[in-house]
Amino acid sequence: MSIYLDNAATSFPKPEAVCTAVDQALRYSGANPGRGGHRMALDAGRIVFETREALAELFAIRDAARIAFTANATEAINLGLFGMLKPGDRVVTTTMEHNAVTRPLRALQDRGIILVKVPADKRGFVEPSAIFEACRQKTRMVVLSHCSNVTGTLQAIEEIGPRCRRDGILFMVDAAQSAGLFSIDVEAMGIDLLAVPGHKGLMGPQGTGFLYLREGLNLTPLLYGGTGGNSQSDLPPDQMPERFESGTLNTPGLAGLKAGVEFIRSEGQSRIRAHETDLMARLIEGLRAVPAVQLYGPQEPRLHGGALSFNLRDQDPSEVGFLLDREYGIFSRVGLHCAPDAHRSIGTFPRGTVRVSPGYFNTTEDIDQLLRAISALASHPPA
Repeated sequence: MSIYLDNAATSFPKPEAVCTAVDQALRYSGANPGRGGHRMALDAGRIVFETREALAELFAIRDAARIAFTANATEAINLGLFGMLKPGDRVVTTTMEHNAVTRPLRALQDRGIILVKVPADKRGFVEPSAIFEACRQKTRMVVLSHCSNVTGTLQAIEEIGPRCRRDGILFMVDAAQSAGLFSIDVEAMGIDLLAVPGHKGLMGPQGTGFLYLREGLNLTPLLYGGTGGNSQSDLPPDQMPERFESGTLNTPGLAGLKAGVEFIRSEGQSRIRAHETDLMARLIEGLRAVPAVQLYGPQEPRLHGGALSFNLRDQDPSEVGFLLDREYGIFSRVGLHCAPDAHRSIGTFPRGTVRVSPGYFNTTEDIDQLLRAISALASHPPA
């Protein structure tokens, strides 16, 4: 029996309702949404509409039309950054970002934006006061991850966002590691742009995600093409969400995403969070008891998302991950996790770490089996 502890990459398994919804959409609603008036096309369009509405309710978004579907959070981030920023704009970010944020900003820096990276401490935490200090010069946007994919460190977006709103600074949040696990209210948190994947905490299929754009803001589209309407013009439509949804949407994926959101609502976010917090507390306590283990990030489960990084003294993380898989059937993630600046911040660059990320379907026995495996590897390191 295998144990999957790589939910920070993609949640697994999916709720049965998600698999059923994808299957039903492929079998019975396989037409193009918004591309015809026949019954099957209308059924496909209804799936898209209902998924948008479900997401709007989950994230306290007043107008569901402000949600543009994308293939993943990376596309959503690129749409927000390339669509909003212009040469001369000053952007403040942090050293805890995933390459989904770092690389587009680096490309935009070559095109003339001014980029400031606020350093994190060894736990991966960025003080809000440091963000505010960096914004004393005129700043167009603050962009940061809600929760680190390396250390699981939770950032204080509920404090940063309202201050940015007050100061007239756009606030963009990468919620790849927090959406579905933590309550996110875009209005209360002052979020202007929110990038979310469907395949992680929302428990939907891969190939789904969205960008929320606050009312009153507009972007230059990232993609141009057919939108199902306004076909007489060679320009994209002005209205959302069609302006940013060129081409055929992933209707079966969105059907699965809607089922994932409905599963979260039926189980209750607080229940999901409580279970994953209990698993993380057990994991941290157990790893701290192994003398050869070096833990990274916060040690308090309440400050933690779903990811935890560690190393075994004098052992390469890649070899540890390989042995966990081969000898114990435990699936983890090793290396730099597409976040080299984060590893520089916590002192693990270029070696990287072993990362484990429990999910809602993991059990305490899964954690105990991991701890037994780590203890064995620490006691008998490979020659």
